Formats: sequence, structure tokens, C-alpha cells
Amino acid sequence: MGRVTRRGTAEGTRRDHRSAAALVGVRGLATAAHRLDHCRTVDDVVEVVAAVGVEVLGATVVAVCRIEQDTARVLAAEPVPSDPRLRWRSRASYRADDRPALRMLIRERASWVAHAVDVTGRPVTADDAGAGDAVEIASLRDIDGASGLASPIVVNGTVWGQVYAMRRVGQPLFAVDDVAHAEVLAALAGGAVARVDLEAQVRHLVADDPLTGLANRRVADSAAEAALESGEETCIVMCDVDGLKRVNDDLGHDTGDDLLRSVADVLRRAADALPGAVAARIGGDEFCLVTVGRRRAEGAEVVAATVAEFPLPHGAAISYGIATTAVTGSVSARHLFRQADMAQYRAKRARARALRAAAPTTADPAVTAERVVVAGSAAIVAAQSGIVPRLCALAAAATETLGGAGWAVLMRRPGDAPESRPSAVARGGAPIDATAAESSTTVVEHGPWVVEIGVSATAATGEVVDTSLDALVAVAVLGAS
Repeated sequence: MGRVTRRGTAEGTRRDHRSAAALVGVRGLATAAHRLDHCRTVDDVVEVVAAVGVEVLGATVVAVCRIEQDTARVLAAEPVPSDPRLRWRSRASYRADDRPALRMLIRERASWVAHAVDVTGRPVTADDAGAGDAVEIASLRDIDGASGLASPIVVNGTVWGQVYAMRRVGQPLFAVDDVAHAEVLAALAGGAVARVDLEAQVRHLVADDPLTGLANRRVADSAAEAALESGEETCIVMCDVDGLKRVNDDLGHDTGDDLLRSVADVLRRAADALPGAVAARIGGDEFCLVTVGRRRAEGAEVVAATVAEFPLPHGAAISYGIATTAVTGSVSARHLFRQADMAQYRAKRARARALRAAAPTTADPAVTAERVVVAGSAAIVAAQSGIVPRLCALAAAATETLGGAGWAVLMRRPGDAPESRPSAVARGGAPIDATAAESSTTVVEHGPWVVEIGVSATAATGEVVDTSLDALVAVAVLGAS
């Protein structure tokens, strides 16, 4: 078995014949450096090195291999082999245990050359110490190769892969200059791989949500801006996770994190079904989907189908709302996000009302009255000073407790006719008349003030509840005075 070439030396090469690649090597290496500077992925680097290597090394074929766990596999070969024997070899893996030259390349970062023939074209003999490794010589003979060469690609101090080149019988054998060119090309490849890998890590840190792997808010904003600039219909789907707090409280935050990852999987599937879409986690339990060039109906259909096909665990669910430039016209990304968020909020409220409507009626009005008093009193205490803020806080808390849709605070002006409707001062929740089938309204009056409180059809009501509401409104008004 012949000796392998140590990195930076030329042992094992023929010294009596200068490689033809030496004539174009410097120019080829300059071209390689320029092209590698424009690569943005490892695949780009591998393709450039293989393609440029054919010229730089004057080779019949050049392959770039990845080395992991002492095993080499071909990532790219140029030109694409037409010989079935070469095609088979380009798909195989090579263990260092079976190939001493590969083992030395990994351990010592040493380039090697091997020759199946001598400079006259005659097959080398077993006692030819300058022919190189016996295993590599046998491999060359199997594919009618005359000379083989490999140099390690080192990335961050570790052998990442190798550049392999082969010449057919009739071509000059690889020489000292070829080893030098191969090692420079491999060094350029190693630098390019390290750079694109670092860029990918930076992009991941800057652009990706670490918990879910989706894009983050910065990417979502950028995608929305680009979509709007394109002039095509742009849709934003804002999503919210129903039940995350319950899962965190009951099952722990690790389970809550798993739930968020499940939501991300649903949105990723929806984005895959809408080419050009970007799925992102805005923060907490808020997610979004940005689409461009897709009609709202298509996006709504895909999201609805995906949400239905992949239900969330632990009884959680996704509420979502959609905003589109087909409705809003030319607006800013911020405005479109706000519109989608409002639509999502309405959907979330509608879902909650539907669940309450499907639930059995609470049996004891006294229990309901107690809950109203507790929630209403807390709201009044926490409200800003003044009658209107206190009444608004009370109305919102009571409506929420009673499962209603919307509330309103009104006031009778001096001189108004007794039969005239009071003037609205403030409203909240969903429009009261929009959900009349599942919600009614309780009206409480105190002096000129009129408070309308939404009540679910399934809520337990009665005199005790009405009395509690009357008392709370009086406390809100009189306490402010």
C-alpha cells in the first residue's frame, strides 16, 4: 500500500509531469472565489465547487463529498456521470474503516493522490510506492480511471467533507500543482460553507420564533409590506389560541408549549397549501398568516379545512379572523393587521357565545347573582373615577358573567320626551341586536342613567339577579357622586 499525501506536501505525486490544470488553475481559483462569494446555501457552495473544480483541476469528474461519522457521501458531481459505474459510485457511501486514504484525510487533514497507471500509461505494480493507496488504485481501475485526488474541506477546525477529482487513462496524472490547486479550492469551499452556515444561524436567530420554528413578528411585518407593495390582493389571518391559559394552569407550561407547537403545525400546513404564504407567531398565543395573490375565499377555505382536519389537543381551539385589501383597499400593513385582529376577536367572542348556548342552563339563580355581585363590585372598584367609567366597567363585567353579547350605557337628557330612547354614551361587546336569537337584554335604570346588559339564553335569571344588578348600578352612580 502506497503512502498518502500529507496536507501541504506533494509526496505520492509524479514529479516528472506538470499538470495541464496548472495553466488555468489560478484563473479558475479566482473564478471559484468570486462565485462562492455569491452563494447563500450549502447546496450552492457544493454545486459551484464541483463545477469549477473540473476546470481548476483539469479533471474528468469532480465530486464534493460530505463526511459525517467517518463516512463520506457524494453531494454533487460534475459533470453528471453517464457511465453506470460512476453513477453507482456517486450514490454510495464510503466508510473510513474500509478506505485508509479517507481515514488519513479525516485524521490528519491530509490530501492524497493515487495512480492506476504510470506516466507511460502502463498499469502500476504492487511495489510502486509512489502510486498511492492500494484501495484507491483498485477503485480507479474499476472505473477505467488513471489518477485520483482528494483534499479535505475543513470548516471551523473540523473536516466537513472532501473534494475528489478523477482523470481517465490518456490524461496526465495528478501532480504537485494539482494538489496545491485542490487544497486551495477545498479551503475556499470550507470558508464558504462556514459563512453560509453562520448566515443561516443569524437568520434563524433574527427571523424565527425559537419555540415553534415559525417566522416571527418582524418577518410577518416584512412579508405584509412586500405583499402590499406588489399590488396583488393581500390577506392577513390573525389567530388566537382558545384554552391556552387553562392548559397552562391545569397541565403546566411544558404542555402549554406543546400546544403552541401544535398550533404552529396547523398554520404551517395552511401556509403550505397557499403558495407564497408566510406563517408567523406574533407572540404569546397570537399567530398570523400572510398571503399574497390569493383571494380571501381561498384563504378562508384552506384555513377552515386545515383547522378542522387537525384539531388541537386538550380541548383547545383556534379562533381566527381575516382581513383583505379586496375590502379595505390600499391600507398600511399595520391597519390590515388591526382589521384582522378585530375580526379574530369577533370570531372568538362568537365561539364563546356558541359554547355557552350549547351548555345546560345554570340551575340556581342565587349562584348567578353572587357571581354578578362579585364581578361587578370588582369592576367598579377598579374603574376610573366618574359615573360613566364605573357604569361601563360594571356593564362589561355583568355581561361577561351572564354570557351576553353586548352592553350599552345610555342617558336621558333633560327635556327628552318620556317615550324617547335615551342617548347612547358608550357601547361594548358585539352589537346587541346581532345575536338576538341567543342573547337577551336586561335594562337597569337609575335616575337619568340607563344600563343595558346582555344576558345569554342559558343564564339563570330571576328577581334575585335583577335585584343584584339594580344594587350594583346604584352603587356605581352614587359612589361616583
